Amino acid sequence: MSTPTDAAALPLVAVVGATGTGKSALALDIAEQLIADGHDVEIVNADASQLYRGMDIGTAKLAPGERRGIRHHLFDVLEVTEEASVARYQAEARAVITGIRERGAVPILVGGSGLYVSSVVYDFRFPGTDAALRAELEAELIERGPGLLYQRLKELDANAAARIGSQNGRRLVRALEIIAITGEPHAASLPDEPVEWQPLAMVGLAVDRAELVPRLDARVEQMWADGMLAEVEALIPAGIERGVTASRAIGYAQALAQLRGEIGESEAIDLTQALTRRYARRQVSWFKRYPNTTWIETTDAARVATAMHALSARH
Repeated sequence: MSTPTDAAALPLVAVVGATGTGKSALALDIAEQLIADGHDVEIVNADASQLYRGMDIGTAKLAPGERRGIRHHLFDVLEVTEEASVARYQAEARAVITGIRERGAVPILVGGSGLYVSSVVYDFRFPGTDAALRAELEAELIERGPGLLYQRLKELDANAAARIGSQNGRRLVRALEIIAITGEPHAASLPDEPVEWQPLAMVGLAVDRAELVPRLDARVEQMWADGMLAEVEALIPAGIERGVTASRAIGYAQALAQLRGEIGESEAIDLTQALTRRYARRQVSWFKRYPNTTWIETTDAARVATAMHALSARH
């Protein structure tokens, strides 16, 4: 068993990449290699949708029996009625990682939510909030839709607008709130030269887009085949329709629309596939900006050895 001194000598490991690239499997493979080398290992979730209890099929969440006996953190910690917050996640994830270190284990952070990963591994500080301003912007969002907020943000901070997109009303509101409070461009983005929170070994999984797109499309079809509608229907009594973030998650919003009879199944699947492909593009763009990342092809048979080399290089 490793000692606190042993674990302290190893960096925080982060496994990132677009959805559908096999991050969870690689994180488990790295964990098993570290265990074979005499270290204790614990895994920390950095996928925003996997924070939610009951959202399993649509998030490709590993079932407890698939976690190879390795302790996992920050899965199933939110009710579907709760709003996910990056600032809250940052505090909780860093507390978990600190606890892992104190137990003499190596933490592995794994997930595809770029801002969530960045908030943990880099020196991120989040501006406060203004309740009155937030309420005013949210009222405008409800009354007029996200289009006008997007155009306003585009004029104030074109980079933030491009990153957020024209349909994510919640993040558009937050970006405009930050700009109004700070008088500066949207602060919740990756700095040009990020400072590591603690020594870091970043491993990125890459898949050629020509291969990734059919993989993602098949994954969405499999979600419906595996019971996506039943999962979402079971979450309605738990309040998913009232959830600010859970109800808008890719796949869940479309399943809800199908259950309400607003769209058919084929349209729900097509929309989910299109949104998943778009999300994967944004993820690739986000993670490509990370410095000192070791990129590994998903199909590389030596991917675990390559990841371990990256880790030892930061030792």
